[in-house]
Amino acid sequence: MVGKAINMNVPRKYPRTVSCNGSTVELSLMSPGDAADLKAFVASLPEHDLLFLSRDITHPKVIDAWLAAIADGRVRSLVARENGAFVGCTAIVLHELSWSRHVGELRVLVSPALRGKGLGRLLIQECFVQAMELGLAKLCVQMTVDQRAAIAGFEGIGFRAEALFRNHVKDRDGKLHDLAVLSHDVAGVEAMMQAYGISDAVDA
Repeated sequence: MVGKAINMNVPRKYPRTVSCNGSTVELSLMSPGDAADLKAFVASLPEHDLLFLSRDITHPKVIDAWLAAIADGRVRSLVARENGAFVGCTAIVLHELSWSRHVGELRVLVSPALRGKGLGRLLIQECFVQAMELGLAKLCVQMTVDQRAAIAGFEGIGFRAEALFRNHVKDRDGKLHDLAVLSHDVAGVEAMMQAYGISDAVDA
């Protein structure tokens, strides 16, 4: 099935309800008032999920900095809720004062209970719409090469490896890991979505 074209003349509206293989999920913009729910969500994630994040999001100061960046417009984040509880979230980190101000750094976290239901892919699609609204030309994601399933998921919707940094990450146990950087051209994402027949999922 060929999806409809994405209407970028209409700003994305939240909250909105979507279906993920039988699970009903509400998407909304994250706000500073979500601190307690965000902390509870992070505490529910497997240790391995947190092992390779560039910042320790279990630390209250990191959570506070994340929410402060949202309030200041330096980060755009989405929340996915099922029955009122966090089951996923995103972040597009902006660099407005750098020479990479046209690039957004994408981060996505999904609860184990919702994995395999398409929530991660849906959140990434939503982030592309946000990136277009923000005027970004490119989205990048960073992860260690150990995160094979996540890399495959991003590659499945058009991200491509752009760089590999040897021994760039040191985990909590002091072990070194290679860091992969994947990217996607935001300007060309609408054509990609139509090719995959998934534009309906991101139509405003």
